[in-house]
Amino acid sequence: MPFEAARTWLAQDPDPDTRDELSAVIAAAESGDPAAEADLVDRFVTRLAFGTAGLRGRLGAGSNRMNRVLVTQAAAGLAGYLLEKAGPDAPPVVVIGYDGRRGSERFARDSAEVFAGAGLRATLLPRLLPTPVLAFAVRHLGADAGVMVTASHNPPDDNGYKVYLGGADDGSQIVPPADGEIAAHIQRVADVGDIAALPRSEAYETADDAVVEAYVSATATVAPAPAGANGMRWVYTAMHGVGTETLLRILDTAGYPHPVPVAAQAEPDGRFPTVAFPNPEEPGAMDLAFETARAHDAEFILANDPDADRLAVAIPDAAADGGWRRLTGNQIGLLLGWRAARRAAEQGVAAESSLACSLVSSPALQVVAERYGLAFHATLTGFKWISRAPNLVFGFEEALGYLVNPETVKDKDGISAAVAILGLAAEAREQGRTLGDLLADFDAEFGSFASGQVSVRVDDLAVIGRVMTALRAAPPVRIGEADVVSFEDLAAPVDGPPVGDILRLQVAGDARILVRPSGTEPKLKLYLDVRGASPADAASRLAALEAGVRELLAAIG
Repeated sequence: MPFEAARTWLAQDPDPDTRDELSAVIAAAESGDPAAEADLVDRFVTRLAFGTAGLRGRLGAGSNRMNRVLVTQAAAGLAGYLLEKAGPDAPPVVVIGYDGRRGSERFARDSAEVFAGAGLRATLLPRLLPTPVLAFAVRHLGADAGVMVTASHNPPDDNGYKVYLGGADDGSQIVPPADGEIAAHIQRVADVGDIAALPRSEAYETADDAVVEAYVSATATVAPAPAGANGMRWVYTAMHGVGTETLLRILDTAGYPHPVPVAAQAEPDGRFPTVAFPNPEEPGAMDLAFETARAHDAEFILANDPDADRLAVAIPDAAADGGWRRLTGNQIGLLLGWRAARRAAEQGVAAESSLACSLVSSPALQVVAERYGLAFHATLTGFKWISRAPNLVFGFEEALGYLVNPETVKDKDGISAAVAILGLAAEAREQGRTLGDLLADFDAEFGSFASGQVSVRVDDLAVIGRVMTALRAAPPVRIGEADVVSFEDLAAPVDGPPVGDILRLQVAGDARILVRPSGTEPKLKLYLDVRGASPADAASRLAALEAGVRELLAAIG
């Protein structure tokens, strides 16, 4: 039993709530309570790993939880890394942001104090704000690094710590080898074992509203409102997150009418009382938005996740349950990619521009790029990779993430994407058309693509490893009634360096499947893409492919 680790942790924990929590678990474990013993092991058998997604995990006491001890160690390790890389002229500059999740502001202030105590120039954003504002601030303030305290769309009991780098990284999220080097510094701090010995200072700066206003002004230029925006009726939900205030300021600047808000979800609330899982992709998460849209005869719905770096869109659909249908991330990304490609062509810069998406996103974006003469890049999953595509004018991933203004934010940005969608909707409205009509136009122009996903959520991460091992050991030769044309293990490709823990299967009938473990959740994800002769044909092919995938997974067990 890790009693010694727990007591060492307890001695250095500055948070009375997590001290009381851990003291109760230790006492119960010492009395022989098997549940408490298992809980103690889970809390201390490992520590949350710092990687390219930073830190993310459940709130609570212990090295395998998000808490003030872990955050302080992370801040001190990041400070050590930045000092190691710094030149002799000036101390490194780091900017810190936070959202409305439980613990976010305290974690951000702890970080600012540790950075200042280490001799860095630390600037805390003025209040809880969207993640894209922090990503913007890293570049706008010329910072060497940025930290955003958020768990994005994770469950209510989670929080996280996302790191960006300035300089040559230009405000993008960290990638190797920086993640490993930062992790090594954090581990050295943790090995000392007493965060009370770390120097801290309250001599950090708090940014004024000018940085927010600069983000608002820059984002409003993404799509100034055309005449078609007048009288537009739409619904918006912030999903209990931090998107409302910033978005409304941008709407005023760009000239769009305010939306009808989902009132119960408009203000930040880290308890997320109306949603079990604050992710617009999850079943039921947008039910209140649909209800509001029906009550106000809305033309469409926009939804941000809690830190506003993702965007969901829904449109009326008489065939859908409840009369509303949420668009997929691929559908939104393709509309926005088509918009970006047209603009690049109109401005005469197509030849020196590119579109990018993750490997698991729709292959239709490449078709768009080729049609308009842009380069195309398929990257690893995550905007830390998408944002680094050369000459990028637009990038997306199917998980509702879009980068529409790379000159301003080198990360996914659900607010600027919302403005771009508003522009498309208003332009279509001027012609008596809708977002649904634009989707039909895309099919007519580029062919009928359909995408789907099969997600397997697990309690035991070892299950994911067993499935990936089984697929590698005996690659399937058929999926349902269709032959598997090729099988590629991108962790050990025949040509080129390893890409990642991803399997790619090409299936007869212009279809493909990609399989990968989620990087942020306990899920195995399978991404399905087909191309059909018509929307109905594509939907039929996709349904058959999904049925075949589910049969395969059931056979593996």
